[in-house]
Amino acid sequence: MTKHQKRLAVPKSWPVERKEEKYTTKAGAGPHGEEGVPLLIVLRDVLGYVDSKKEARYALEQDSVLVNGKAVSDERIPIGMFDILAFVEREEYYRVFPDEGGRLSLTAIAEDAAQSKLGKIAGKQQVAGGDTQLTLHDGQTLLVDDDAGYSTNDSIVVSNEGDEVVAHFTYEEGALVTAVRGAHAGQIGTIDEIQVTPGSSDNNVLIDAENGDDFETIEEYVVVIDENFTGDSGTESEDASGGSREQDGGDGE
Repeated sequence: MTKHQKRLAVPKSWPVERKEEKYTTKAGAGPHGEEGVPLLIVLRDVLGYVDSKKEARYALEQDSVLVNGKAVSDERIPIGMFDILAFVEREEYYRVFPDEGGRLSLTAIAEDAAQSKLGKIAGKQQVAGGDTQLTLHDGQTLLVDDDAGYSTNDSIVVSNEGDEVVAHFTYEEGALVTAVRGAHAGQIGTIDEIQVTPGSSDNNVLIDAENGDDFETIEEYVVVIDENFTGDSGTESEDASGGSREQDGGDGE
């Protein structure tokens, strides 16, 4: 099976230029499904830390690149929404966050914020022994106490060490959210109304946007976040070309 991916066919969330070259690297098996961006693209095309796959492999062999608190060795591991990247030797830490237009970008964060990761609850079920299992948006599963009141579409913050839930944000009217897909991806606001649609159709969510441009989207595209989630004012967000811009709040081989 080929390890290459045509640039014109990559998901819209991938931070690559589609017409510069014909091919780019294909993501390996792992979380985030087809939306996951190969780590090589992040290291080479977004951050500019390496120039080739060979350099990326050498860097990863030093165990100084962490994804959600764990050293990684595969340059094709998929990186996706809300993942935490830590570059130990550089003392740099980033959260993967959807930018306007739906492209994934990197928001610089402090070291203490890099010790845990936000996840949207995509599923909840009882398992053998009476425990409750939560499935997050990236496929991660964890067992929790049933009396904690977790529900589908809530968000939780999970520590990188021990998978302990350190915060819980309820999906409800008045909650602070970000849109992660669709025409309003990257916008932040508070839920004004959740319109429950009968049958199998998606529920609609009306959102009072921070920028005053209120919008409507579907429930699947909304993630509850903390008010400090996007970082402090003056942090930088890496764009798709490897440059950076000030943020308020926040490929060949």
